[in-house]
Amino acid sequence: MSRVQEAQGGSARRRLVAAAQELFARQGVGATSPRQVMSASGVGQGSLYHHFPTKHDLAMAGVAATTADAVELARAELRGSSAALDRIRSYVGRRRDALAGCKVGRLTSDQAVMDDAQLRAVVGRYFTDLLDEVAAAFRESGLADAAARDRAHAAVAIVQGGYVLARATGDPEAMTAAVRGFVGLLGEPENASPGGPMSSGGGAPSATTRA
Repeated sequence: MSRVQEAQGGSARRRLVAAAQELFARQGVGATSPRQVMSASGVGQGSLYHHFPTKHDLAMAGVAATTADAVELARAELRGSSAALDRIRSYVGRRRDALAGCKVGRLTSDQAVMDDAQLRAVVGRYFTDLLDEVAAAFRESGLADAAARDRAHAAVAIVQGGYVLARATGDPEAMTAAVRGFVGLLGEPENASPGGPMSSGGGAPSATTRA
């Protein structure tokens, strides 16, 4: 195969995976057919079945890409040279699209994912990796390991629960309030200005991302 053909093949695969991610986020894995993904990607049927012979293959690639994107975004926020609690505030208070829901979290209510051991494992690994990242930041802030793990579970639960509350009430401010309450429990950020957006008395950012 020539380099041009390899590049074209890689481009087709990327388009298929990106289309699958978007459709899975919008309507779920179980409700999405390979034909819908093919149509959304603009890739031909031959390329679809060359890269993904079965729907399961396509689902694995799309779900894995979504979880990888989400955990890398969290790592970028949770690792760095700023104060550990400030990085945790940045992760929890990231702008999120509360009404759209978490792209990964919503997979846990997709029966097609939960009934498939391999897909379920990919989703489970995302949350395990995320908890490890948040716990590491809490340990860096001075907490013992057990307390850091507990606090990490609380932080992740606040984000996921914020999505649920916002979607259930139709009000994105439900997530904002949940985040603001958790951030307030962490205390004032270093070098905080009075009434700043992430202070215990200020508001958490409204949401635009979905992980």
